[in-house]
Amino acid sequence: MSIFQIASLGVYGLLAILSLVAIAIGFYKTAQFSRMGVGRRAEAETILDDWLNGRVDQAISAAGRRRSVLSRILQAVFSGIQARPTDVTYAEELSRQTAIIELATMSERMRALDMVVQAAPMLGLLGTVIGMIDAFSVLAVAEGAVDPTTLAGGIYVALTTTAAGLVVALFAFFIATWLEGRIDRERNMIEALMSAAIHGRVDPNTVK
Repeated sequence: MSIFQIASLGVYGLLAILSLVAIAIGFYKTAQFSRMGVGRRAEAETILDDWLNGRVDQAISAAGRRRSVLSRILQAVFSGIQARPTDVTYAEELSRQTAIIELATMSERMRALDMVVQAAPMLGLLGTVIGMIDAFSVLAVAEGAVDPTTLAGGIYVALTTTAAGLVVALFAFFIATWLEGRIDRERNMIEALMSAAIHGRVDPNTVK
């Protein structure tokens, strides 16, 4: 086995590792989001309705259970307003700090997925280049006619690394896009709930 063939096998091994990394991160983030309570909008809307309709104790009690990201944000808002009723900037700052912590936790491991998306195609291309060098090196040392079947087989094997790299990158890209979409939706809901809890809701039917 030539050094080029060993290098090609190394590229396949690295691509396999990257695919496992993407799968592991996908499962980890799904479990993490479930544990954090990401996307539990209905519960947060109920807490906010209780708060705005004067059921303060009920809203504070529900938010204090801290069963979701949005409820923890609302708890920070309620704590700030109760501590300094005349200073809304204090509640805004408390909720902002809480939001930063929550979003930072939600964004963990996302850079690793981005790394997989960018590295997999380059590794695949590297494997193809190595394989092509190996295939055409046969021509360089051949003294007579070269079997086209052998040359075509080498090129075929070389090109499969690019295909494998693209498959891994696309798989990781879809996972990353889905996770980032959930994070973006949660970020938008955090901002909307923070503003509504402090300044009240805006009825879209009254806005011209």
